[in-house]
Amino acid sequence: MGIVANLAALTTLASLATAWLPEDNKSINSTDGTNLFESSSKIRGVNLGTQFIFEPWIAQNAWSSMGCKEQASEFDCVSSLGQDAADSAFAKHWDSWTTQDDIAEIVSYGLNTIRIPVGYWMLEELVDESEHFPRGGLEYLKKICGWASDAGLYIIVDLHGAPGAQTPSNAFTGQNAAKPGFYSGYNYERALKWLDWMVELVYTVDEMRNVGMVEVVNEPVQDDGMASSMREKYYPQAVERIRAVEKRLNINENDYLHIQMMDESWGSGNPNEYLDDLTYMAYDDHRYLKWDTSVDVSHESYISTSCGDKRDSNSPNIVGEWSLAVPDDVEQSSDWDPSSNTEFYAKWFAAQVHSYEKQQGWVFWTWKAQLDDYRWSYQGEYLFSS
Repeated sequence: MGIVANLAALTTLASLATAWLPEDNKSINSTDGTNLFESSSKIRGVNLGTQFIFEPWIAQNAWSSMGCKEQASEFDCVSSLGQDAADSAFAKHWDSWTTQDDIAEIVSYGLNTIRIPVGYWMLEELVDESEHFPRGGLEYLKKICGWASDAGLYIIVDLHGAPGAQTPSNAFTGQNAAKPGFYSGYNYERALKWLDWMVELVYTVDEMRNVGMVEVVNEPVQDDGMASSMREKYYPQAVERIRAVEKRLNINENDYLHIQMMDESWGSGNPNEYLDDLTYMAYDDHRYLKWDTSVDVSHESYISTSCGDKRDSNSPNIVGEWSLAVPDDVEQSSDWDPSSNTEFYAKWFAAQVHSYEKQQGWVFWTWKAQLDDYRWSYQGEYLFSS
């Protein structure tokens, strides 16, 4: 077993007597009452990146084999291939990228959580005639959640690709939009309908029983002009709509989902600004030193920065994305080469885990990639073996 897995075992710190969520003594249970975190109160998990929202840089070979090689996003690929051909190509990808063997391997590493990025287009009735996205993903989401639930994993479902795109020119939104279109009443309502639908699925579809948290939007713009509208209009309505579904289904308040938003340190403002009720709220923090120009690019600086990181602008906080990636201009240099610097990367991994578990835990980006680079792929953790 490699250092990553050993660290997970060594840092098992607490029982559920010290609950990690807003109310003391709130157990982490699946909807059937199963206690999921008997050995630890910390989130320790991986993202299933590129499963339902394809980011070509993560898996260029798979992207090319689908016929999408020259395309920047799912929207572009579907437009190029045509709907039927695209549906077939994406179905093959959904069926093979994350398998039941992957779920078993995740569990074998001592992890307890998966975060699943999903696009609004999975609810196909929300897609306008002018939009082009693959159809048929829901059955594969159910299948993965069923495997994860059977394996005892906690599941976070994340609205990673919002209607209109929440940030420009980024494939993780599902489209390469020049300008973000999410920040309007029309697209807020489409996102709210997606939340209504997803929450009902969680409570009525057995395979979804271990989904305990829904994130209302991933990485919105760091522009207060647009983000203020989101905080004032979308966030309060998201909470209201989720709780309304739970009340309609007669869900006991103790079994409510946790509702997650990006925390204030992300740069989109204080998510609590217009919220009246913070019951079962949670916050998402993404920490990539790769893009933090305030940190000196050296081994010593990266480890000391990570050791001293305070990710506590909102609580309870989960670092929902992080990696071992370093700036592009040095990533293949001798000082940073992953094959010859495994000792440093193992120490840096430990430093990040140490800091993020001062809060409520972490979810590594990502589970697998076709980069031959463990800095972006937890599945490659065997490279840390001592």
